[in-house]
Amino acid sequence: QGTGHIWLDDMNCTGTEADLSACRTRPWGERNCNHGEDAGVVCSGVAEPSGSLNGPNRCAGRVEVFHEQQWGAVCDDGWDTAEARVVCRQLGCGAALSAPGSAHFGQGPDPIWLDDVNCSGNEAALSECRAQSWGSHNCKHGEDAGVVCSGIPEVPPLWLVNGPIRCAGTV
Repeated sequence: QGTGHIWLDDMNCTGTEADLSACRTRPWGERNCNHGEDAGVVCSGVAEPSGSLNGPNRCAGRVEVFHEQQWGAVCDDGWDTAEARVVCRQLGCGAALSAPGSAHFGQGPDPIWLDDVNCSGNEAALSECRAQSWGSHNCKHGEDAGVVCSGIPEVPPLWLVNGPIRCAGTV
């Protein structure tokens, strides 16, 4: 059981939301429950592959995405700090410092999965941004996109407590 104020009650999620704030719920702080009804989760602790960086460290490098059981490159057409913010957030790598293009971190492997990626910068994952359809592009690997992130993760607005491992506990 938790202690303190209960912020969310009557959560109703479909499972496709990027985070709990996108689920239907009572207004923030309005509740009709007690700590005997605290919610908990147990996660596998294994992240589904979706994006990675091939560079000097885990928070800087060429952006690669996983699609149809294969890693592939992202073209730098329209690539800027808005897209880099999304990649850095998705990887838990903190703030975006730069968004180098022109294969700054070397040329990636075929296929080139994404081109003309256009993010607002607030998306939870690169897959939520507008882009050409998967595999549709007009570029070569000399245009592979990269990012440089701060490497200092932002404190998440949500975490699990009192569980036996990092991926289990009370929300």
